[in-house]
Amino acid sequence: MASSTITLFLAGDVMTGRGVDQILPHPGAAKLREGYIRDARDYVALAETVNGPIPRPADPAWPWGDALAVIGGAGPDVRVVNLETSVTADGSFAPDKGIHYRMHPDNIGCLTAAGLDVCALANNHVLDFGVAGLTETVDVLHAAGLRTAGAGRDAAQAWEPAQVETTHGRVLVFSAGLASSGISPRTPRAPTFPGWPCCRTCPGTPPHGSSATSRRSNRTAIWRWPRCTGAPTGAMRFPAATSASPAGWSTAGSMWCTGTHPIIRARSKSTAAAPFSTAAAT
Repeated sequence: MASSTITLFLAGDVMTGRGVDQILPHPGAAKLREGYIRDARDYVALAETVNGPIPRPADPAWPWGDALAVIGGAGPDVRVVNLETSVTADGSFAPDKGIHYRMHPDNIGCLTAAGLDVCALANNHVLDFGVAGLTETVDVLHAAGLRTAGAGRDAAQAWEPAQVETTHGRVLVFSAGLASSGISPRTPRAPTFPGWPCCRTCPGTPPHGSSATSRRSNRTAIWRWPRCTGAPTGAMRFPAATSASPAGWSTAGSMWCTGTHPIIRARSKSTAAAPFSTAAAT
């Protein structure tokens, strides 16, 4: 494998529901269950009060604004986002939850317009509309040519990394979430049940599997951390200098670990594979 630099674009959290979904060509149901707003179109009205008229229907690329030119100018080899939105017209509102995000499947062009390679799904919104909503989300993304990591029809599929081939080598993207990051304890995690990887503690190394253990692959781990600040090991509430940390995954071959809520980046010092650089991270 060539020893050239692989450049990643990492973004989180991407939310294309509520008002964004309502201005796109195929808006879904506008009903919300939030304590302060019950109709997603009210978000559009609030935005127009501050910023002026918003086109409706808007071009699928419109919500990205100037970001698309910036991303394209950076020329990343792999584009990865943490997609905090169910892409579904199916399912029911998850109970005991005040915030639900979903985008109508026919608005998938809003995601493909950004040239995304991987959508990380291990977060607290992919089950906003239950197992039916999660299943449709994965199916719609795959049908549109978008790879996913962090969710699947069973545990094996949920843990399976997304694979992206670049001119400089293969990139594997893992996605998982910690139970302390705001994820409902009711999240299904049975081996044969649809869901996503939820961990009480961070595994010391990536999960086993033929693709996950490939020595010729560059690995990127996308974690959903707890809602707190601090250094990576402190934010995850892990003992320092243990394998259950970004450093542990780096030692196992993960060249880059990044997290959301807040975004935390931990660069590996490993030289076993081609190095990564970041085009952007939010």
